[in-house]
Amino acid sequence: MGFLAGMRVLKFDDNDCEVSVPYNTITKNPFKSVYFAVQAMAAELSTGVVAMDAITRSPKKVSMLVFDMNAKFVKKARSKIVFTCSQVQDINDAVQKSVATGEGVTINVKSVGLDSDGDIVSEFKFTWTFKVKK
Repeated sequence: MGFLAGMRVLKFDDNDCEVSVPYNTITKNPFKSVYFAVQAMAAELSTGVVAMDAITRSPKKVSMLVFDMNAKFVKKARSKIVFTCSQVQDINDAVQKSVATGEGVTINVKSVGLDSDGDIVSEFKFTWTFKVKK
């Protein structure tokens, strides 16, 4: 669905992961703003890319799951939105802790969506769980 919506990973490094979603016919709701579900997909991807990378680099197989999500909508999304997660190290640490202890680890992460003017349009908080597969 993200591919159809036109989501793109713009940046992924040791500090941040940025994901964009366009403002177009597919992503626009009847109220002429980006669907909340499209925003949620892009926000989740900005955290999920980091988690998938950490798991891929892990010496053991680790499962990942979104356990909870909360959203706050600040302004109508009427342009391209870029979601940024700045908790790359926190996510990496959570996966490493799960591998080291064999226990499940839960982490809360945030993704903030900015419009083309640099204004916050929405904030998403995800609770991710990681657990080594047996």
